[in-house]
Amino acid sequence: MRNARFLALALAWHAPGREPVRARSAMVVATEDHAVQAGVQVLRQGGNAVDAAVAVGFALAVTHPAAGNIGGGGFMLLRFADGRSTFLDFRERAPEKATANMYVDAAGKVTGDRLIGYRASGVPGTVRGLEHAARKYGRRPWPSLVAPAIELARRGFPVSYGLARSLRSNLLGRFPESRRIFQRDGRYFEAGEILPQPELAATLQRVAKLGSQDFYEGETARRLAADMAQHGGLITLDDLRQYQAVERAPLRGAYRGYELLTAPPPSSGGAGVLQMLAVLDRTGYEKPGAGSATAIHYVAEAMRRFFADRSKHFGDPDFVRVPVAGLLAPAYTERLRQSIRPDRATPSAEIGPGHPAAEESLETTHYSVVDQQGNAVAVTYTLNGSYGSGVTARGLGFLLNNEMDDFTSRVGTPNLYGLLQGEANAIQPGKRPLSAMTPTIVTRDGKLFLVLGSPGGPTIISTVLLVLLNVLDFGMNVQEAVDWPRFHHQWAPDELRLEDHGFSPDTVELLRTRGHQVRRIGRQGNVAAIQVRDGWLLGAPDGRSEATALGY
Repeated sequence: MRNARFLALALAWHAPGREPVRARSAMVVATEDHAVQAGVQVLRQGGNAVDAAVAVGFALAVTHPAAGNIGGGGFMLLRFADGRSTFLDFRERAPEKATANMYVDAAGKVTGDRLIGYRASGVPGTVRGLEHAARKYGRRPWPSLVAPAIELARRGFPVSYGLARSLRSNLLGRFPESRRIFQRDGRYFEAGEILPQPELAATLQRVAKLGSQDFYEGETARRLAADMAQHGGLITLDDLRQYQAVERAPLRGAYRGYELLTAPPPSSGGAGVLQMLAVLDRTGYEKPGAGSATAIHYVAEAMRRFFADRSKHFGDPDFVRVPVAGLLAPAYTERLRQSIRPDRATPSAEIGPGHPAAEESLETTHYSVVDQQGNAVAVTYTLNGSYGSGVTARGLGFLLNNEMDDFTSRVGTPNLYGLLQGEANAIQPGKRPLSAMTPTIVTRDGKLFLVLGSPGGPTIISTVLLVLLNVLDFGMNVQEAVDWPRFHHQWAPDELRLEDHGFSPDTVELLRTRGHQVRRIGRQGNVAAIQVRDGWLLGAPDGRSEATALGY
């Protein structure tokens, strides 16, 4: 029945009028059902949204190994019922042995070890970040938040159809420990079979008992550092000991009577969403309606201009000055707006990074939680590529990220996602790579209105933007907004990517006539969103995946 339900969800992708999940008190939306249940269980036990978010994060590390993690990092955006807000940055950091040209060979070519294997990993931040959130803002005992994940890892859980297909990844097969755990040495898991992870259960038990101290200084840290040393990785025990999560002020913006809280650098996503909303404002792009060639054209042109700026101006704010205020200044966004031709695409070759005024004093998964008191948490965390570096830490049971590819390995060479990045994002010891993760919370008149985010590399930014536009400008309910067809433009390569489903041939031809280089793609993103409307919490899982929502 479970797989039949998810098949129905998949068939509902882009189906008109699909209803959101409704609840009066609390809601959890995530990409995997067991993790959602773990979050709701914690809420029912008296936990708040932060407690539930921590439980979901650990559970996804077991049930969604392609992206859920304790071997990666991410961001958590928190808004409390009393209006306070904060942003927790637990992004990975470059090891102390990292160097600017470590992935460039003698011929000047970028090497593959930036993506695959032990050298691709930055210092993981998830465990430290989740603990920071729980200790400071949660109210349930730490062991109770890790307990659902321990149980899922120890007893195992039924593999879904989607996970069974995903686990056949060639990347996992390249590394003995990954192949043994996730592929049973070639006896692939079928849907409905039980996947136990005893090594991961043991690691999580130590974390539950000792907290992040075990992961960064204790037995887990020593085993991870030894495994790295044996296989040429860069992460040392000192790197782990020195890792700290960082609290930052969220970016704030306004759009048509709504206030947005979103991700600051080292994410590029929050600034990107705010800049593109500002550029679109007062263009009238929305008048022909959602899905029209005119609306798509204007939004794609705003995307094109932001990603040109992203290629130069963004990096870790602890290392470089990121001119966020300049990029969002009304005079600058007005110049960008005026540069858009209503009837013609601007070739990317004619657009470069802009010159904003200097500022005075960017495979992933997302989940959203709202609790009974009205506290809201949006979490996006990642291993970068699907299954990260492919490496499972020996004897520890968790996959390691390949986040070093999010740095600029060589100026002018695209990364895994085809993004061009600049010197501001160059590799330095202790630096956090640029991210596109964009957890976002929207309020109106001081009241919670919308919580959302998505995975998808650079398409995270465009996906979050499109869902916001669907709700705020086109009046869709949150489920319609999430299920609506998506598109993406990132300046380079100069192509407008449209999902395979939902765009009429006439619309595509009109876009080509305007000069857009159209490319059809599969699914884009996997949004987990919650809307507050008329006294209801409306949970919107994405029909592109096996995502689910549960509330009470």
